[in-house]
Amino acid sequence: MPKNFVEELRWRGMLQDIMPGTEEMLSKEQVTGYVGFDPTADSLHCGSLVPIMLLVHLQRAGHRPIALVGGATGMVGDPSGKSDERNLLDEVTLAKNIAGVRGQLEKFLDFNSKDNAATLVNNYDWMKNFSFLHFIRDVGKHITVNYMAAKDSVKKRMETGISFTEFSYQLLQGYDYLHLYKETGCKLQMGGSDQWGNITTGTELIRRISGGEAFAFTCPLMTKADGTKFGKTESGTVWLDPEKTSPYAFYQFWLNATDADAPKYLRTFTLLSKEEIEAIESEHNAAPHLRVLQRRLAEEVTLMVHNKEALDTALAATNILFGKSTSDDLKKLNEKQFLEIFDGVPQAKVSRADVDAGLGIVDALGAKTNFLASNSEARRELKGNAITVNKEKVGEDFIIKADHLINNKFVLLGKGKKNNYIVVVE
Repeated sequence: MPKNFVEELRWRGMLQDIMPGTEEMLSKEQVTGYVGFDPTADSLHCGSLVPIMLLVHLQRAGHRPIALVGGATGMVGDPSGKSDERNLLDEVTLAKNIAGVRGQLEKFLDFNSKDNAATLVNNYDWMKNFSFLHFIRDVGKHITVNYMAAKDSVKKRMETGISFTEFSYQLLQGYDYLHLYKETGCKLQMGGSDQWGNITTGTELIRRISGGEAFAFTCPLMTKADGTKFGKTESGTVWLDPEKTSPYAFYQFWLNATDADAPKYLRTFTLLSKEEIEAIESEHNAAPHLRVLQRRLAEEVTLMVHNKEALDTALAATNILFGKSTSDDLKKLNEKQFLEIFDGVPQAKVSRADVDAGLGIVDALGAKTNFLASNSEARRELKGNAITVNKEKVGEDFIIKADHLINNKFVLLGKGKKNNYIVVVE
């Protein structure tokens, strides 16, 4: 198990800015460190895996991780990296979001360890009874407007306009660090590089109010080699919740990583060792077309975020679409999985009476569905051994019956290796 936490992050490319003395402190004592999570949704997304992995590595190195969920700051909105004012959330929505985030974090962090158990805190618990007058008197007076306005997250918004609400955000985040420093002995805050200004406001508050010393570092923001935003696909955000992004779609997201991005992702989003990663890269470079890097990446992250069963389903689904599979594989899919795998595939409807009576394959390909231009084309393709029903080769005399239906509703027709068609039986 790695003990040099900073060195572990450094070789993984997960270290950007670091305050002087941070590495020395971490090498000398068991440290309590925290990362904040923004509860703007009831699920974290794959971009959230970067701060999650910071906490995972912190705990693996023997230190104590704190995951802070911003129930209070989520009501305000962080201006960092944003060009517009954010919609504020009500208490009911925030409570729902926080519960969802908590459940996901428990998959990654050990909350029961005797030596360095992780803890989850919600800054609403200590901010809810803080009056505005007390806050500006006890906290606000210690940080000048000049200091706050010099932060990049604020400067970038000065020209277009920034509300007092968002301007004050760094004070709220800074106070979180001060509170955790006083109550838990927390001496380390971590976050993305866009959080550096907010984080250092916290270390400054600790110095000015408590006379203490606190530390911080940031990791680079995750980007894609082509300049497009990480964690987004054509269908939207890639979530950690299987109800929002299925394990199959989640697996496909990582499987589709480019050769330029995959090595960085493997270092950031898995716990594979340096030697293991370098061996995988060597194997990949010897035969890039086999996509060894992407396959291992997709398997490791899907297993970590979901579970073995979800990974097996994702692998089976991928095999059905791109590899060799059988009708038995198809029949293991539920309706949601089936439709997701074959999203965008043309469909046609036939009556259940047709299937109950026995639907000839020529009619199923031609006149009944128009998948092929005509019954004569259907016969030609069948004679050429190019047609499959539920991934099994069939001949001209094949009859589709009720026991061929997937989920008692679908039949998958195929022409050649790449052309799929769905018959929906109603």
